[in-house]
Amino acid sequence: MSAQPHVVLEKILYTASATATGGRAGHVRTSDGTLDCGLSMPKGLGGPETAGTTNPEQLFAAGYAACFGSALGFVARQQKVSPGAVEVEAQVSIGAIAPAGFGLAVELAVTIPDLPREQAQALLEAAHQVCPYSNATRGNIAVTLTLR
Repeated sequence: MSAQPHVVLEKILYTASATATGGRAGHVRTSDGTLDCGLSMPKGLGGPETAGTTNPEQLFAAGYAACFGSALGFVARQQKVSPGAVEVEAQVSIGAIAPAGFGLAVELAVTIPDLPREQAQALLEAAHQVCPYSNATRGNIAVTLTLR
């Protein structure tokens, strides 16, 4: 097994804490109680997909979409451009990987309405370089960027 490069944080700005019990058919709660919900196995993985519950892939998609949108806004401010009302849709897929186990793939579909397509594409690529989720997943899972 090869050693994975790791990132050393120069200064921790914030730490989130959540606890899950019961795995995919259990419950997840953040330490401050802001997120407190049941989990269920999606039908695609053989579960009942219980109404009123979520799953780890949905939680990851929501976090990645929000974080990427903020990274895009950060880069836009640095470049002194106004991208308009940016929308980021994250699709997180789970599937089998060889020789055994499971892996993830992500597609980020981004709408940047107020910039010319070439400038919007450059902003999208720059955001992908600074987004913490993108940095955490780079080289580990397939991430596809699509400009709408």
